[in-house]
Amino acid sequence: MAGKSAAATAKDNRNTTVIWVAVVLLFIGVPCAIGIVNGSESTDVPGPTTEQRTATVPLLASAFDGQGICYGWVLSDWGDEISVGSNLGDGTPVRDDPRCPRWIEVSAVVHYTSSSSESQDSARIGVNGSDDIDRADLYPIASGLGRFGLDEDAFVDEPGWAITRATTVLPLLAAEVGLAEAAPTPTAATPSGTPAPLPSAGSDLLRDRWGWLVAAAVLLLVAALFITVGVRQRNRPTAPGRGVAPDAPSRNSRQRRGPVPAQRAGAGPAGRTREGA
Repeated sequence: MAGKSAAATAKDNRNTTVIWVAVVLLFIGVPCAIGIVNGSESTDVPGPTTEQRTATVPLLASAFDGQGICYGWVLSDWGDEISVGSNLGDGTPVRDDPRCPRWIEVSAVVHYTSSSSESQDSARIGVNGSDDIDRADLYPIASGLGRFGLDEDAFVDEPGWAITRATTVLPLLAAEVGLAEAAPTPTAATPSGTPAPLPSAGSDLLRDRWGWLVAAAVLLLVAALFITVGVRQRNRPTAPGRGVAPDAPSRNSRQRRGPVPAQRAGAGPAGRTREGA
């Protein structure tokens, strides 16, 4: 069987090295790229829309005229204020404003995490008031928000709608605990109608990690392709003329030996004489 020349062996080694480098880059580079793309997913908490804010302020102003209590909202994300407003106007808080000696404010802290994180999206809801309002009266107001569907899930799903909607029901809840006279319920004049429908239920594994699953399948297919190509190149026979038989004497060695001396008549094999000679 003809052996491979040094050039052919070097070429095969280079091809094998290139294949392994490509496999390593795919198995390391592709997951890193996917991680960067997933990591760049926006986790910004959306605030209320312009329509929601402009529809909420008149309702709160009407409640202030009837009850003498200022109502407002504050939406934030881990200390970063996203939206604030009150019966005094969009962007105007009720806290520490001399025009509002009595005030009640609903606050919500919403935090979104990336889809690749093990942590879940979260929301914390609270109701604060001026010094003349007891904490014992603020607690039933905060717990009463759940009767209107304004729980933590609602704030996580649509924080802008939830914060403005919660502010509009504060006058009703304040009247229930005896802090003010009853005010008209603004249920029919919600800021933006009904909240957006929740996404369809499905497998969390497929929904949150579908990119990784697709990448893994692609990597497996590419690895199988490289292995197949490498095996075929290794088993490919050497082309005629590119190899020499390992035991065949070379042409130069035959030339160096010179002509073989002729055997004398009657002589035996070279180096031996007939018996009795």
